[in-house]
Amino acid sequence: MKSIIEGLLFVAGEDGLRVAEIAEVTETDKRTLRRILKEMAQEWKEQGRGIQLVEVAQVYQLTTLPEHREYFERLAKSPSRSQISRAALETLAVIAYRQPIIRAEVEEVRGVKSEKVIHYLKRKGLIRDVGRAEGAGRPILYGTTREFLEYFGLRSLDELPPADSIFEWAEWERERQELYERLGVNTPSDEDSPASDAEAEVAEVSNRDS
Repeated sequence: MKSIIEGLLFVAGEDGLRVAEIAEVTETDKRTLRRILKEMAQEWKEQGRGIQLVEVAQVYQLTTLPEHREYFERLAKSPSRSQISRAALETLAVIAYRQPIIRAEVEEVRGVKSEKVIHYLKRKGLIRDVGRAEGAGRPILYGTTREFLEYFGLRSLDELPPADSIFEWAEWERERQELYERLGVNTPSDEDSPASDAEAEVAEVSNRDS
């Protein structure tokens, strides 16, 4: 019965289950279930399990241990787990196909400023500085990392898909910019209109650094 209850709670997820719901599914009386649930919670605690059984507002649910929060945060911040916004993915594609490349060249392809997005991709470990270009100011050259390959499940850059489909995004972006200019409307850009949590994080980090 304990195994069945554990499976039911796992399937229920964050919503959890009331004793009445478990009783209905297992055809077990509520008093017996409460005893079993109490035993399960105690046994898991004594065994040092990575999950715990808790009761919140008469609902039983499986949760992680608060003392393990640090590790969950690391997982959430891992490049292989976090989602990438369209702007960041477009910038990453430009760098991947044309590396080593400087920021000005990335912006020329995309048609918008990319400083903050590049900063975000560096923090995620998907791109890195690979040297300095010759010329005025010796701007930084950017390239992809091993984490980039792992994120997209590639063994090498040779496995990248055809570039034409990727750079359709950049062409679409330029057309959008030209349309706004013809209409005489201020052009929204990645610098002033974050389109996702990722880009919002970029703005926050940039403001703090400045």
